[in-house]
Amino acid sequence: MTVWQWISAVLILFGATLALTASIAIVRFPDTLTRMHAATKPQVVGLILVLEGAAIELVGHGNVWALVLVGLFTLITAPVVAHLISRTAYREQRHRDGLLTVNELGDTIDSVD
Repeated sequence: MTVWQWISAVLILFGATLALTASIAIVRFPDTLTRMHAATKPQVVGLILVLEGAAIELVGHGNVWALVLVGLFTLITAPVVAHLISRTAYREQRHRDGLLTVNELGDTIDSVD
């Protein structure tokens, strides 16, 4: 194995480990806001690391650009999805009491309603 194959293997294994811990956290965390954090941050970083490892293995192929597009779309859509999930969870009061120390969204929702 070459050095680049070792680097690729390490990136893929570390990314897969992050994705595994994110999936375990989604099952284990108690409320929607903490689950949302586990579903977005380590999951996206894990996916990016796996894509980087695959891109190293596919250097010189046209498929590398598809991996770049997958990574970009994930980085663009994950924050939007997390924001929508957190707003919905807040409106349906699916969070633990005392979790939010500053409630800026409550004033905004009250003024709209």
